[in-house]
Amino acid sequence: MDDELRTLTERLRQESGGTAAFEELAATGDRDALAEVLTAAGQPLWARELAAFRLGLAGDRRAFEALVLFLNHRDPARCAGAAHALARLDDPRTARAAATLATNELRVAYALHPVRLLVDLRAPEAVPALITTLRRRLRPHDPYRRVALACVDGLGSLGDGRARPVLTDALAHPVLAEAAVRALARIPRQR
Repeated sequence: MDDELRTLTERLRQESGGTAAFEELAATGDRDALAEVLTAAGQPLWARELAAFRLGLAGDRRAFEALVLFLNHRDPARCAGAAHALARLDDPRTARAAATLATNELRVAYALHPVRLLVDLRAPEAVPALITTLRRRLRPHDPYRRVALACVDGLGSLGDGRARPVLTDALAHPVLAEAAVRALARIPRQR
């Protein structure tokens, strides 16, 4: 069993109270039954999350919309699970959705997992989205330090020269300086 699936299953078992409905949903191999949970009225949040996650791991694109909603959830555990499943879903819409969430200034408090997902995907949208998000985090007294650090680390991991200017600007921010030095060292010098 996937470690992330095990963690999610245990968290949702507790959230659901370990009901028979939970155990049935956790055990089923019927993708149609899982997909039905995503569209049926009155389903609890835990059931929708479990169904979307399991469908995502199985590569079933019917989970895409639900996973994107969970990627932008206020609960970090739900965001982490959705990012994990989306990375395995192999849906061409994923990178664009993650970039949109990462750069949405109204939801920046929830941008950490979309940023990390973009880095995992290594999609063309990743570098421009991370640059945009990091540039906004370089304002004085920005409260979203973890998002900024994820952008710095991600840009270093991606190693794209387009990130050099914003990473250089990040050197002036004590909280980001050390990570920015490491990130800049990972970007090949232009000749």
